[in-house]
Amino acid sequence: MNTNVPVLRTYLAEAVGTFALVFAGTGAIVINDLSGGVISHVGIALTFGLVVLAVIYAIGEVSGAHINPAVTLGFWASGRFPAKHVAPYIVSQSLGALLASVLLWALFPAHESLGATVPAGAAGQSFVLEVVLTFLLMFVILCVAIGAKEQGMMAGTAIGATVGLEALFAGPISGASMNPARSLAPALVSLELSQQWIYVAAPVLGALLAVGMYWGVYGKD
Repeated sequence: MNTNVPVLRTYLAEAVGTFALVFAGTGAIVINDLSGGVISHVGIALTFGLVVLAVIYAIGEVSGAHINPAVTLGFWASGRFPAKHVAPYIVSQSLGALLASVLLWALFPAHESLGATVPAGAAGQSFVLEVVLTFLLMFVILCVAIGAKEQGMMAGTAIGATVGLEALFAGPISGASMNPARSLAPALVSLELSQQWIYVAAPVLGALLAVGMYWGVYGKD
């Protein structure tokens, strides 16, 4: 979070960034389903990775481009983010995600799930996958990001590539959400709420575990 930017602008940036993530990412799922698979699973994974990369470069210097409640909680737990801004960030991210899902519903009302994430197999399997995926993502973020300013020109590429990679190999099983806002928004709008606890609890747990690992590797200093 950039303390030189008015706080309301950082909240707006998080809302816009999360809107872009959900609109592009879940939009790719919706359009792929309705077009008979033209985009493909690989295309969906690339879409998620590329939109994250774009958003980081667009708003990273304003809000830090968390665009994910689990990431915000991870930054707070690591001591890099003030507690008083955690709730407003999560609310902003949730509103942006909901707006994206509502717009997709208006555009594609025939689609049943709007890209909501659901386990393809056992709930426990997807839970563990989401914990590990978010753990790896948060660890990468902590390693390349310093406050609101991304470290070097390749930080956005590293984070976006991690999102794309994880979506590529784990998407068919758990959906590779790693983001409560990304999962809950389409689930709420489409009323497909089964097993959504996985996509809230697992990313938060994974992000917090990553903080502990980061301290273990680099130290608290």
